[in-house]
Amino acid sequence: MGRCTRAVLFKNNLKFNLEQIRKFVEPQTKICIAVKADGYGHNALLTAKLAHETGGIDYFAVARPDEGFELRNAGFEEHILLLSPCVPEDFESLFEYKITPLVFGEEYISLMAQAAKKVYGNSDKKADVFLAVDTGMGRIGCYPEEAGVQAKMIADSGVLNQAGTISHFAVSDSLSKENQEFTKKQFEAFKLAVENIKKQGLTPGICSCSASAALLNNTDMHFDMVRPGIITYGYYPDEITESYLKSVKKDFEVKPVMALETQVVAIRHFPKGKSVSYGRTWTAPEDTDIAVLPIGYADGLLRRFSPGLEVTINGKKYPVVGRICMDQCMVNIGKNNKNVKLFDKVLIFGPKESGALTTAEDLAKIGKTISYEIFTSISKRVERVVK
Repeated sequence: MGRCTRAVLFKNNLKFNLEQIRKFVEPQTKICIAVKADGYGHNALLTAKLAHETGGIDYFAVARPDEGFELRNAGFEEHILLLSPCVPEDFESLFEYKITPLVFGEEYISLMAQAAKKVYGNSDKKADVFLAVDTGMGRIGCYPEEAGVQAKMIADSGVLNQAGTISHFAVSDSLSKENQEFTKKQFEAFKLAVENIKKQGLTPGICSCSASAALLNNTDMHFDMVRPGIITYGYYPDEITESYLKSVKKDFEVKPVMALETQVVAIRHFPKGKSVSYGRTWTAPEDTDIAVLPIGYADGLLRRFSPGLEVTINGKKYPVVGRICMDQCMVNIGKNNKNVKLFDKVLIFGPKESGALTTAEDLAKIGKTISYEIFTSISKRVERVVK
């Protein structure tokens, strides 16, 4: 607290996005909202609260056990899906908090079953798990040809219930012919896994393989549940842009949720030839004024954003100059600029209604990254304020 640098969250935009997602998919399709990494830096509890109020949301997806514990402790009763493997020390707590983990591999399934037995004892209760299948992402999961055998391991445990089967696409956010073909191959591999489970006389449970990109661009791949991530927070997944969707006659609009803002805390007069910041990478080409902002890479304004980053002050863009420091950065506002005054608000990025002329996607292009990294890089010392 006490810093003027803050992330403002526009809750009406978040609610709008949730409603758009619900309208876009078929009524029977379940929705799992990704709230991992503190809701992509947007505040997981706020996202979960609005999702609960909006309705039609079946699962929340987290990446760490403590993210799930936080939701349960806040009173949320929706299903919670843990997308990343964890260590045995966490297994019992998962079942105590009714969090559904992904499982694969004989040893992992066996240890998970042992933990479930400790929690449920001799009762008839079973612990829900999802079988993870690696169809081409190369991170976690059994191979499609192993899915039937591993589903049988789950069933034979006597204490685990296969509530679902899940996979993840590697390049569904790309429009290249090669990558679209790879996505189709992944989908076929996932269907093979599901069939292998059924051949064992078992049910695969809720089948899910589509995150934001496939949700929008591959509606034939929705299966039983979709897992929207970045579109929840108002941005499109890489090449699956709003303009592309319009070109293929798909009506889907989202609104950015977060604005990152700060204030001018100093205005310095710079003569021609004076340098600024570490490394002296920028020198004033003429007499000018420099505005100092109390935001730096410790807040999430990554060092690599300069040169290139422009911020918005009173409806006009100004370039950040010199290297971004841990706690501060500097902006060239020009000589005797009456548009910029001490303590004026500065917008780094945000939706149109925030007054920003730059989006998180613009920052991502400068930094050769994606909007996901922009949001999750914004540190805990940046206060989140709901508007």
